[in-house]
Amino acid sequence: MDALYVGIDVSKEQLDVAGDTAALTPFSVARTADGLTELVSRLAPLSPRAIALEASGGFETVVAAALAGAGLAVVVVNPAQVRAFAQALGQRAKTDRIDARVIARFLAAARPEIRPLPDAQTVMLADLVARRRQIVAMIGAENQRLKRASPRMAASITRLLKALERELADLDREVDESIRRSPSWRHTVDLLTSVPGIGATIARTLLAELPELGTLDRRQVAALVGLAPWTRQSGQWRGKSFIGGGRAAVRAALFMGAMVASRYNPVLKAFRDRLVAAGKPKLVALVAVARKLVTILNAVLRENQPWRQQNP
Repeated sequence: MDALYVGIDVSKEQLDVAGDTAALTPFSVARTADGLTELVSRLAPLSPRAIALEASGGFETVVAAALAGAGLAVVVVNPAQVRAFAQALGQRAKTDRIDARVIARFLAAARPEIRPLPDAQTVMLADLVARRRQIVAMIGAENQRLKRASPRMAASITRLLKALERELADLDREVDESIRRSPSWRHTVDLLTSVPGIGATIARTLLAELPELGTLDRRQVAALVGLAPWTRQSGQWRGKSFIGGGRAAVRAALFMGAMVASRYNPVLKAFRDRLVAAGKPKLVALVAVARKLVTILNAVLRENQPWRQQNP
């Protein structure tokens, strides 16, 4: 029997399921505990080669966990890539079941790498870190509003800022407690923070949102966080290279680390200075430092040894 690839269109209330061939009759189940049980019971006997879901604002998380827990190969794919694939196919009609079939066909064509899902503890830490990032963004936005607020609005903003700061302190305490409860996490944070430029906040972001760190080669880890440059070329024309895609929150954290490392990490400071002296724009040099930084962090975790200047 030909390998079966399955696509699932995820919404808040319902899951629409289709295969890349007619071997699987499309069906729908509710996104509930009973619906997930039915989903697993209907897919497991078919032994699909892989199952794909689009990232959909968190609605896909419990579905992916249920499938992975049943021993099925599951991957969460980028919705933008699936839309581009549908456009390339000339697929104009759009229903949930059509979307599920397109996801299945994309999976069969692209064959994205299947990676193990984070465990429950890592998912919880990622949620805490993501919420902390949102609170910090809200504090920044309210501080900007405070600069041009009337006295009446300033009082309202000040009250809200105090509440947000209390919430931020509570989240920091929860993150700290989560890490202290796990010897493995404590050890990982200690290894990451041994690299000059990486503080506790950046280390926690990497721990929560880049659990693959230490298991990939340098090209894979750079691509995963969106720091691998992609080139534009057609005939004799050569465009500028750009970075993009990947995990934006991790990339932002690495940029912060790269700015600090460019001043205080002797290896990366010398690396940046050489690039600038060679005529590279400062932003290009910063991207290169961030890429080298994640390579160093990957090596530190892979070798399970604190950073030393001779690390790659």
